[in-house]
Amino acid sequence: MRRTISIMLGKGSIHHNERKFTAENVDKERTKNNITYCNENIKTVYHKLFDDALKKYNEKQKRNDRIILDYYEKIRISKQEKPFYEIIVQVGDKDNMGAVSDDGQTAKNILDNYMKNFQERNPHLYVFSAHLHMDEATPHLHIDFVPFTTDSKRGLDTRVSMKGALKQQGFIGTARSDTEFNQWINSEKETLSEIMLEYGIEWEKKGTHEKHKSVNQFKKEKLVEEVKKLEYRKKSLEYDISNYQNSEKYALNSVSKLEKKAELFPEPTAFMSAKKYKNEFIMPFIEELLITMKELSQKAFIAEKNAEKLQKQFHTLKQSNEQLKKLNWDNNMEISKYKVQLRNFDKLKSYLGIENVKECFKQTNKKQKIQIKEKDR
Repeated sequence: MRRTISIMLGKGSIHHNERKFTAENVDKERTKNNITYCNENIKTVYHKLFDDALKKYNEKQKRNDRIILDYYEKIRISKQEKPFYEIIVQVGDKDNMGAVSDDGQTAKNILDNYMKNFQERNPHLYVFSAHLHMDEATPHLHIDFVPFTTDSKRGLDTRVSMKGALKQQGFIGTARSDTEFNQWINSEKETLSEIMLEYGIEWEKKGTHEKHKSVNQFKKEKLVEEVKKLEYRKKSLEYDISNYQNSEKYALNSVSKLEKKAELFPEPTAFMSAKKYKNEFIMPFIEELLITMKELSQKAFIAEKNAEKLQKQFHTLKQSNEQLKKLNWDNNMEISKYKVQLRNFDKLKSYLGIENVKECFKQTNKKQKIQIKEKDR
């Protein structure tokens, strides 16, 4: 399955996003299926983001006409920056990802996953309003955010700047067609396409021959990633086992040393009192014995906990290994299936000729379209 991706600038109609008024294209009965991720007052957000920087800026001013009383109002009437930006994010269209269809539910899940990590990916775009709409023709996200840059050399040290925000996130423009904003949008589309692949959907990029990752390729990469994780955990397990074995060796060596000391105890001389023999030989040996016993009991406790941990890790590794085997088997079966289909097609082409095969495909497509139209009636 292949679907398009759309990320475009929106008008930023907060009341419409909140459904404080209902447009003609909205189905009120489905509004309950919408998701609101956050919905803060933008003026409150401006106080949160810029009050400290505004105070520092105003304290430095020697002329009253340069003091900024209301930063939000200053940006609102500015011709250089906007108070906030909105993007609208959508997968597919009303014909192939309609909101009331099963595919529409898949689109909802994809967009929901995309939204959950949006703020983490974009630390300099403060999201104050975000809504997933399921009450229109196609599921889509409205994400409203205030872009801000820090450590600015002019004006407020923390101020509104779309270009500055994206630059701090690593997007550097090189030309008119390769701006920070365009780079960022393409990066977000790539992120969304990765999530789509988890649902078995490839990115259909119209008007270009650029190849994008296929579902099979995605599965293979996931398989490689899991194998690497398993290898790391295997090394960690081997390290824990090695430590456990070292603890066992330490215990045996400690006991062996004490046994040798006990064997080397001198016999008391004829004139040595029992008290003196006890103080000079017996008590030091008992103290050393107690210290060794304490150390060994601590190591035994740690070893027991490590043994439990190793057992759990072994069980988890075993399960992961079985899953990887199954995934690898599924991939091999899928590849084998495609190979068989390709061989059958080659035989058909050889027997009928390529023109006859093309004609067969045309006839089949016509029948499928007729069947779809009859179902929709």
